Amino acid sequence: MNEMELKYGCNPNQKPSRIYMEDGSDLPVTVLNGKPGYINFLDAFNGWQLVKELKLATGLPAATSFKHVSPAGAAVGLPLDETLAKIYWVDDLGELSPLACAYARARGADRMSSFGDFIALSDVCDADTARLIKREVSDGVIAPGYTEDALEILKAKKKGGYNVIQIDENYVPAELEKKQVYGITFEQGRNELDINGDLLSNIVTNNKEIPEAALIDMKIALITLKYTQSNSVCFVKGGQAIGIGAGQQSRVHCTRLAGMKADNWYLRQAPQVLGLQFLDTVGRADRDNAIDNYIGEEYMDVLAEGAWQKVFKVKPEVFTREEKRAWLDGMQDVTLGSDAFFPFSDNIERARKSGVKYIAQPGGSVRDDLVIECANKYNMAMAFTGIRLFHH
Repeated sequence: MNEMELKYGCNPNQKPSRIYMEDGSDLPVTVLNGKPGYINFLDAFNGWQLVKELKLATGLPAATSFKHVSPAGAAVGLPLDETLAKIYWVDDLGELSPLACAYARARGADRMSSFGDFIALSDVCDADTARLIKREVSDGVIAPGYTEDALEILKAKKKGGYNVIQIDENYVPAELEKKQVYGITFEQGRNELDINGDLLSNIVTNNKEIPEAALIDMKIALITLKYTQSNSVCFVKGGQAIGIGAGQQSRVHCTRLAGMKADNWYLRQAPQVLGLQFLDTVGRADRDNAIDNYIGEEYMDVLAEGAWQKVFKVKPEVFTREEKRAWLDGMQDVTLGSDAFFPFSDNIERARKSGVKYIAQPGGSVRDDLVIECANKYNMAMAFTGIRLFHH
């Protein structure tokens, strides 16, 4: 089959809609369940490319959580410690497979943005991963295959309507890609850039020590950025994106947005948050919202209105600004990637507040010297890749 009709395009008024192979060959995907839409397929195809490249670059199973054609999270399958398992709401599932760990990390980095995500998996979906997916609010998943148990679990999701797509992992797209805007056709060569160690060898700071774990995190950051709507900045730690700032017109706003998300990820691990006692009737999504409110400045209003009684068993103490800053000062060895050069050193100053120690960016700004000087001030190690990674 070389064509698939879709319900509608980006919006219900945009009809007709379809995906098809212009050369007449068969589509490289099979819908095993549900009826994916236009945006679902955009997320699926971008997400698949991301996890396929992460697997090739690291040798580890990879997963991503996509929303509106940008990743909310991306990760490789490293084991979860007790704290991460708790903040990702998977501590009741026992020991998870590496692929399930990858998705737990990808989903857990920014749980609010991942609500209603489309998932991409680098490996055959196993039962552990399917069980994790089933309990989350999600639109669908794409993977190179599914075990019988996993497929049975996923087909039962959303009253049988959950979107399950299988992609041919051996599919190779044409070297040229096209898109139309306003009836005008654009054509370009595919971005086949290989994100590898050679790309990270030009270290321009006084500190030239980048440990192997940070090099892996740099690859994760750059591959994630390769499939994130530009401008974009990505913070990574321990094999997973912890903050992605996408689609901003200003580079520093990307850094601030990504840094804020990274801060929230780390604040969720603070004793004040881990000690919150939720009512048994409060689900995971509502717990996520409550935690974000608790971390945020507006929590004083929630306390004043007595709204805490709808969520918590016990009235939580205020998590003060000073306590939050003290906790965030413990976040260290974070890696930052940028899809284009930093035009000003304000990006480095903001990154420092979120524990950034390692940076990968193209370089090429007329103010590179000031950016390098600022990185040297904080003993950061920064690599210039010489390659921009815009994605539109």
